[in-house]
Amino acid sequence: MRTVKIRDIGEFGLIQSLKDLVCQLERPLGETTFHLLLGMGDDAAAWHTVEATELATTDTLVDGVHFRHDLISWEDLGWKAMAVNLSDVAAMGGLPLYALVTLGLKPETEVEDVHTLYRGMLSACQEYQCRIVGGDMVQSPVTFITIAMTGVARGHVLTRQEAKPGDMISVTGPLGCAAGGLQSLLQGTVPEGEQGIHLRQAYNRPIPRLQASRVLVQSGVNAAMDISDGLTDDLSKMCISSGVGAIIHAHQVPVDAFLKDTCPQNYLQLALNGGEDYELLFTGKEEVVSKVVTQIGPYAAIIGRIVAEHPGEVQVLDESGTELHLARHGWDHFR
Repeated sequence: MRTVKIRDIGEFGLIQSLKDLVCQLERPLGETTFHLLLGMGDDAAAWHTVEATELATTDTLVDGVHFRHDLISWEDLGWKAMAVNLSDVAAMGGLPLYALVTLGLKPETEVEDVHTLYRGMLSACQEYQCRIVGGDMVQSPVTFITIAMTGVARGHVLTRQEAKPGDMISVTGPLGCAAGGLQSLLQGTVPEGEQGIHLRQAYNRPIPRLQASRVLVQSGVNAAMDISDGLTDDLSKMCISSGVGAIIHAHQVPVDAFLKDTCPQNYLQLALNGGEDYELLFTGKEEVVSKVVTQIGPYAAIIGRIVAEHPGEVQVLDESGTELHLARHGWDHFR
């Protein structure tokens, strides 16, 4: 029997296999006032209490994997570590509450650097009304930051499991700038002035779309998730969870002028596959999505539709309706 390696199935395949294993082996907890709505497999877990639906999520940033100290300041690293968790809460239509912070640090790390890291995290907490309430700290050969965050959803909980054939597919804002920022940082080609600041900020200080998520909940969209691993990759995950397929019109994907000017040859590839934009991807009936796009702002856009055929597959079409066969390179920890 052939031994299966993690690289053979990738991150999402591994998560799915663990989800299946948990479902097979876990035992009922007996009587409880907390009804589990969502376990593994979405942006956050969710369980219902008497007053609301509680949310929980966690994310880890590792030096050399998710960031490099020469490309990001300690303060920006703190902001980003908190923001990626805030984005998961936003993707579920929730509001953030409390965060637990676990740090892995080298002994030679300067104390002021750790203080600056916390200033970045606290700045995000102040901006989005949540609190750091504890955590842990360990010695580690590489710097890592793990944040576990709780939140609450008082209305409809958004999931990636409810996309339906006929739904319009939309995003809350422009895509590709984070990937463009990383590309220019790695190549040492960050442009001067406002353009360079915009691209660096897109990568180092992402904005969790909590305000937009409230619009999605109130408007009654069907499904949502945040775009962390790339548009086509994340949409494929939503399609797998919902048992549907998707068609994207590449010319309708919003891309801002900063990215087009900096990366004229590959801006579309970055927008479709780049990742770490943390905009929200959502689907719903055409009249609902059209209203949401108008409410959210000028960069929100309808980019395609959900179809019943080819579950899990995302087809990308150009302006003439011809399929584009762009290389897929959404983020996967194990590939």
